[in-house]
Amino acid sequence: MTSTVSSKGQVTLPATVRRALGLRPGTPVDFELVPGGAVVRKGVRGSHPVDRVYGMLKSGRRSDALVDEMRGPRPRR
Repeated sequence: MTSTVSSKGQVTLPATVRRALGLRPGTPVDFELVPGGAVVRKGVRGSHPVDRVYGMLKSGRRSDALVDEMRGPRPRR
């Protein structure tokens, strides 16, 4: 599949690519330069909810110990 860059630097993505990636008007896309070209990927809006709280828990304990405390000890094999 090919497309041509317009005088404004715009490129029309082929319909098969838009459908495969689920791209609709207003969908963000990410561009990555790689040796010999570029890669385009479907982007995301905003940050993931986990990213906003990642690293906030400062318990000094391993997460496995915290989960075991909440759920109870793991069954022995």
